[in-house]
Amino acid sequence: MVGGAVRDALLGLSVQDRDWVVVGSTPEELVARGFLPVGKDFPVFLHPTTKEEYALARTERKITRGYHGFAVHAAPDVTLEQDLARRDLTINSIAACALIDWSTEQFGTEVDLNPANLIDPYGGQRDITGKVLRHVTDAFREDPVRILRVARFAARFTDFNVAPETMQLMQDMVTDGEADALVAERVWQELSRGLMEAKPSRMFEVLRECGALQKLLPEVDRLWGVPQRADYHPEIDTGVHLMMVLDMAAQLQAPLPVRFACLMHDLGKGTTPADILPKHIGHELRSAKLSKAVCERLRVPVECRELADVVAMEHGNIHRSAEFGAAALIRLLERCDAFRKPQRFADVLLACECDARGRLGLHDSAYPQRQRLAEVLKAAQSVVTSVIAEAALAEGLDGKQIGERVHAARVAAVADYIK
Repeated sequence: MVGGAVRDALLGLSVQDRDWVVVGSTPEELVARGFLPVGKDFPVFLHPTTKEEYALARTERKITRGYHGFAVHAAPDVTLEQDLARRDLTINSIAACALIDWSTEQFGTEVDLNPANLIDPYGGQRDITGKVLRHVTDAFREDPVRILRVARFAARFTDFNVAPETMQLMQDMVTDGEADALVAERVWQELSRGLMEAKPSRMFEVLRECGALQKLLPEVDRLWGVPQRADYHPEIDTGVHLMMVLDMAAQLQAPLPVRFACLMHDLGKGTTPADILPKHIGHELRSAKLSKAVCERLRVPVECRELADVVAMEHGNIHRSAEFGAAALIRLLERCDAFRKPQRFADVLLACECDARGRLGLHDSAYPQRQRLAEVLKAAQSVVTSVIAEAALAEGLDGKQIGERVHAARVAAVADYIK
């Protein structure tokens, strides 16, 4: 058993997925034993009953830039130590032997984690104890995705620090242009996983320190050093605020679309003209435009991009919604498409709460706008639109006129709620 399963077991965490490396075998032998080949770029197989992944021990040699630029060698003479050497971090390069009766294919449900049963040639146990994220060998530089993985692990293991020599290596990789070879799909895969970790801000701090954030998300990177009005943002710095918002989203256990919307919501502040700072007039529209560009570049899923667009455009109005009358509230709900997509509107409100509480000294503050707007929507939804439409059709009204009547009825219902 190798990789994250061993690492998490040693950390006392629950093991979700177990991965295995097989030494001294061939694809033909595994297939003959009933294993199902699933690897495209290297020999990986699924066990016929457990469906766990088994990979033949392999080495890799860099032949060109990018994630796919490797020549893979898998053969019976590849040792376990050679296989572990190609892994990213020392804490992921520990193996635990399992005794398997091949005649009956009986696999133990547990692996003995006694130190005597561990193969740890690169000091993974030492770095688990010392809480260090350290690269295994200089081969780390051959795969730029590992920059993202280190950042993601920093967000997951919040008390671990990146080893200075690993940070220097990552900085060198960025300088050498390796980060430029990252493909959109892998960037989004790692970014989305990092956003869902315990402290997402650490992922962006690591990416920023090594220089990769400027390459991958320059719209986010430029937010540091941009001031905001202290009466609204006691933390002042826009980048600092963004990190606080992301960590608040994690604290509130927000789903991925909400966390991504939080990441995108203030991008426009990075393009505010210097002569009007610390005000950010019109930043909502600029944020929405920049968010759309990021989504296109990274091929972000539709659910995430649509929520990010609404939050970018409307978060200021939602914050100020206590000042709105019934007509303005209905217009806000209509712009957010709340009647057709009430669950998405609930996510919009959650993102706005993260924004409001992700500020210095406001971490534990109430955000009544969320509950109030949910109740406003409920009041507006009490209008039976089918009855209004039926009566209007009987009068010979067209679709536009029917829409106006529904709108007016909803305004009246919200006005009653406000009273």
